[in-house]
Amino acid sequence: MKKRISGIAPWQTAKTLALVYFAIGLVLAIPLGFVASLVPAPPGQPKPGVVFFICMPFLYAAAALIFVPIGCWVYNKAAGITGGIEVAVESEPAG
Repeated sequence: MKKRISGIAPWQTAKTLALVYFAIGLVLAIPLGFVASLVPAPPGQPKPGVVFFICMPFLYAAAALIFVPIGCWVYNKAAGITGGIEVAVESEPAG
């Protein structure tokens, strides 16, 4: 069976992806903070502090809240012209 994605709700998608990006930011911040603490800073450049790595998940989430609705709007306009993305869907037998 084929289904078509003809539109995406910008705010709902943004909220969901902001949470996903926040989680990804948490997963990335810990190893990046550890590696950054081990690598010497280039001469004349400060090392990124702990605050940067604490803020990183929040920055990822804020970026999602800003850019995802824009992407959804662009997709919705393109889907209005082309009909949207077609997806094949199968039902699994019960049991």
